[in-house]
Amino acid sequence: MDEWILERYDLAKERISEIPGEELVPLPYRGFFTEEAQFLIKTISVMDQDIAQRSLTELKDQNYELYRDILPENYDTCYGNPSYAEKVLGEYGKDISFLYAELHGTIAYSFEKKIWDMTVAMELFLEVYSAFSQGELPAEREIREILTSYVNDYCQDMVEQRVRESVDPEENFATNLIMNSDLNDLRYLYLYGEYVSENELETARFLNSLPQEEIDAMAETYTEGYRIGFVVGRKNIKKKKTVNIRYNLGFERMVKAAILQFEKMGLKPVIFRYATHAVNRKNQYRVGFTGGIANPQYEYDHRQDSALFLDSDFVKRKLRAMQTSYEKYKDLAAVHGGPACIDTFGETPFSPEGKGECLTFSESQQKLQLELDNESAQIVNRYIHGDERSFTIIAYPVPEIGENYPEIFREIVKINTLDYKKYQKIQQKIIDTLDTCEWVEVKGMGENETDLLIHLHLLTDPKKQTNFENCVADVNIPVGEVFTSPVLAGTGGILHVSKVYLNGLQFRDLKLVIDCGQVIDYTCSNFETEEENRKYIEDNILFHHPRIPMGEFAIGTNTTAYVAAKKYGIADKLPILIAEKMGPHFAFGDTCYSWSEDTPVFNPDGKEIIARDNEISEMRKDDVSLAYFGCHTDITIPYDELGSIRTIDDNGDMTSIIEKGRFVLPGTEELNEPFDNTEK
Repeated sequence: MDEWILERYDLAKERISEIPGEELVPLPYRGFFTEEAQFLIKTISVMDQDIAQRSLTELKDQNYELYRDILPENYDTCYGNPSYAEKVLGEYGKDISFLYAELHGTIAYSFEKKIWDMTVAMELFLEVYSAFSQGELPAEREIREILTSYVNDYCQDMVEQRVRESVDPEENFATNLIMNSDLNDLRYLYLYGEYVSENELETARFLNSLPQEEIDAMAETYTEGYRIGFVVGRKNIKKKKTVNIRYNLGFERMVKAAILQFEKMGLKPVIFRYATHAVNRKNQYRVGFTGGIANPQYEYDHRQDSALFLDSDFVKRKLRAMQTSYEKYKDLAAVHGGPACIDTFGETPFSPEGKGECLTFSESQQKLQLELDNESAQIVNRYIHGDERSFTIIAYPVPEIGENYPEIFREIVKINTLDYKKYQKIQQKIIDTLDTCEWVEVKGMGENETDLLIHLHLLTDPKKQTNFENCVADVNIPVGEVFTSPVLAGTGGILHVSKVYLNGLQFRDLKLVIDCGQVIDYTCSNFETEEENRKYIEDNILFHHPRIPMGEFAIGTNTTAYVAAKKYGIADKLPILIAEKMGPHFAFGDTCYSWSEDTPVFNPDGKEIIARDNEISEMRKDDVSLAYFGCHTDITIPYDELGSIRTIDDNGDMTSIIEKGRFVLPGTEELNEPFDNTEK
């Protein structure tokens, strides 16, 4: 380890220990620095000590102390709350709230023993503290300059670290914890540095109650899905040496089994924490392993913290850092196979409070963020080739879903392992009908106002070509959909759902108006004003694109999942991974084949799926910067809001696939059995 970093760390640590007893900063600003110094002293204590031998009670108390400020019951008086920070600190509020969030990352650094990260964070705090300790208050721009200089000075280091941990199996903090811990001793959960709620504890206890053969079977569903994804995509998994495993704390028994199964395929695990530096964070989304979310409002409030420093110079700086970092680790990137994700669901749906005090992107920054996202994706694709990688994703409930958790969990295991051959056969009948036409009509019923016309690609050789992929349980678990990339010209109408849960956020009465395959108008009823509702959609569905296309049209066939959701009253808590299989869904953003459109894809019947492009993705041939959006957001119409799905032939004649939420196409009636069983 660099002695210079150790020296800087020791100096910063000593100086911070003195701050709680000082009165150099005038009131009311002193309160923040005193509280934050006390917080840093706690993370320094973790950094400097071996806490593995502490009792479960001691570790639980420590975990609470580290996250106490941002918990909902304390958030009203937390400096991480932009509203409170601005109320107490005035013009400095946004800057100090940003600083609070950046320093919060020291929890992770202390547990992972990342001394460089700890040091630069502590030095940032001391620099801001010094600015307030000079007798005369600093100008707000001076504080912002300190923060932006920190971001710019360390951008290269932070980006390089992120790139390396995303492809290098030797970055193995989490892997070692999983493979070397006694997973029956729940103290291990507190050694990540993540917030540990009852969800994580009870999930681990529940998995510990299952026999090893059940754990192995759950893991095999997941790992085999990953392997089959390569087979179906006609990609050579033998070229790959690593797989990125993403999971929530509590699932370590399953992850351990999966690691052993992946190793038999020749794949080593790459497991990294979600991004903690503002340089690498993107919105409120967590990509990587994660514990519980102590307060989703806190995460939402800081989703656009990069507005503090995002300008054209930063975009260039970060893109250079990404390029040089991937070039440095190009050999590791070339053999990386892609992500294998274990998602969770069941938390109480979250509908955020809008706050004017939060850092938010200006219109020019929105464009810069789109540019950054687009260019970043191109860099990643140059080193981890889209036509050579795959993925898989599976989801399980957490205990917060309700008192029937064990029963629901087993029901989800059943749903994740449904007979794919049966679905494959039935779904082929739907595809055969869809392939006879160029147009599909989708209508809602009751209060659902959906009225859409979908334009399909023209098949020039129907004996060898198809528009729809027959999706069974491989990369996208569970089984149950047929999907396509529509032709944008001619696709249009209204998409309406009464309630949907997207990327951890609830949308009520969501309505999108589509013209030429793109969203041209939108609204929902989450907030009191239309301005707030539109901004909510712009932030979390459109991602600030002025126009965003329909990248996918699909028909979900997993009626078993739908009936289970109704039985247990969990429809509003299901992840889109399962919800998208429970009715027709429409994804906005990139197509399902983004970055690999030129790779042939075939259905089990041997026909090639030719609908891998649309008019926008085809622009990649001339200017790749115009072709991609960096998002793919699925919105499902549940069967009980669905009036009909009908094909329309050249003569205007219609063939019904679904009527009043039930499958009516001959050969698909078996899909109605779960409905029939509940109605007897």
